[in-house]
Amino acid sequence: MSLHRLTQIVMGVPNVEQTAAYYTDFGLMPTGDLPGASAVPQAASHVLSTVDGGEQLRIVHSERRRLVELGVGADDVDDLDRVAASLARLDVPVHRTAGSVTAVDPGTEVLVRVELASRLQQTPAPAAPYNSPGLDVRLQERAPGILREGPVRPRKLGHVVLGSTDQETSQRFFQQGLGFKVSDTVKGLAAFMRCSSDHHNVLVQQAPVAFLHHTSWQVDDVDEIGRGATAMLEADPDRHTWGLGRHHIGSNFFWYLKDPAGTFSEYYSDLDCIVDDALWKPGVFEGAKSLYAWGPPPPPSFLAPEDLAALMTGAHTPAQ
Repeated sequence: MSLHRLTQIVMGVPNVEQTAAYYTDFGLMPTGDLPGASAVPQAASHVLSTVDGGEQLRIVHSERRRLVELGVGADDVDDLDRVAASLARLDVPVHRTAGSVTAVDPGTEVLVRVELASRLQQTPAPAAPYNSPGLDVRLQERAPGILREGPVRPRKLGHVVLGSTDQETSQRFFQQGLGFKVSDTVKGLAAFMRCSSDHHNVLVQQAPVAFLHHTSWQVDDVDEIGRGATAMLEADPDRHTWGLGRHHIGSNFFWYLKDPAGTFSEYYSDLDCIVDDALWKPGVFEGAKSLYAWGPPPPPSFLAPEDLAALMTGAHTPAQ
């Protein structure tokens, strides 16, 4: 696949300082303020990094919470030519530079920037020794997961989930225009799409208003999910949204929390990996099975965020 990863997202929120402090607690590492660029207004912003992905989150001011920009990595100029031509065939206006192609998806209202970028290199995490029936591999020692110290550090940005006022148009934009592959769908509602070997990097779902539902950040394993969420909730129990659980679509372990602007953030590990399209058959799912395999049921506020009505009317009332 010539597209190979998410590079960076620009998140717009009414409460920049509070939201930046939350993602610092979440484990992202501040890299200092940078001047606005491209479609981002010339205003103060906070930039935060992951361990492997580098500067992957920029937080800027916006009247309502939303995803302002989504970056997608491409290998070479030929990839940019292909994307520009494909978007033109969909009658989508395109801005082309020597190193990028940008266009706005009308359904999600997100500016997507396909840009030349190096491929992500990740050092494998040490395999945790798990004892199981008939196979004791950890002897005379405690599990490493309970001995870890220090903050949890997300390895990379994995995916974003976007509400679209026209899901079919958004899916066509990402699939036919940019070249994303569809991994699975929820009938009449959503499409899980990938630009890498990850099961999904973008999920677009039908919604009454365009908005950012959640961002998802990879950690080493389920122990890091639990450690990260525990630390976040010790600081503020109201951050909890949903977890611990395991998704059916994508198979990953998850725990969701909510930032001060009202957007959910997910720790995840053990996501399905697709390296051969011919060996993966996309499924069509319905009902609760599409949401999770085990764990607590999702709260109503996860399915329909509490500020959805305010987003629809243009009000901006960030959660405190």
